[in-house]
Amino acid sequence: MRTIAVVPYDEKWPEAFCDERSLIKEMLGDVAVTIYHIGSTAVPGLSAKPVIDILLEVSTIDELDKCQTAMSNAGYVGRGENDIPGRRYFIKGGNCRSHQVHAFSTGHEQIEKHLAFRDYLRKNSDSAGAYAEIKRAAARVCHNDPQGYSALKAKFIEHHLQLALNDGA
Repeated sequence: MRTIAVVPYDEKWPEAFCDERSLIKEMLGDVAVTIYHIGSTAVPGLSAKPVIDILLEVSTIDELDKCQTAMSNAGYVGRGENDIPGRRYFIKGGNCRSHQVHAFSTGHEQIEKHLAFRDYLRKNSDSAGAYAEIKRAAARVCHNDPQGYSALKAKFIEHHLQLALNDGA
């Protein structure tokens, strides 16, 4: 069973992302248009689950689907759309997950949303601090249930994502 633990920010997370970005770019070549560090580990000072979230913008999902063997050889397990239409989701590390890749074709609305939320938290330390408190509390009460953990954060994310998107409008 996977344990959900929120830990203090680790200065090594950006480097871990850069290492993985290089690996993915080498594997996928031109299929990988842009590779972004997203999620809480991409926000300096923010407590997070120690899992590097990667947003992979690809030329097309069909082209990425042809790269399943390469992703598997790099330790990634494909989970298909995993409840988000148009996404390909990959995990690395099993129950001790180290990385997650959220892949979308260029132009998909989820790319803008992920980047807007990340950038909003980077610019708004008070909101980032409040988010850290919500995540720590959610981790304490969710009993390692990923859906429960996500549900406890959902209202905060929805509200602040709207603020982030409106700020960029």
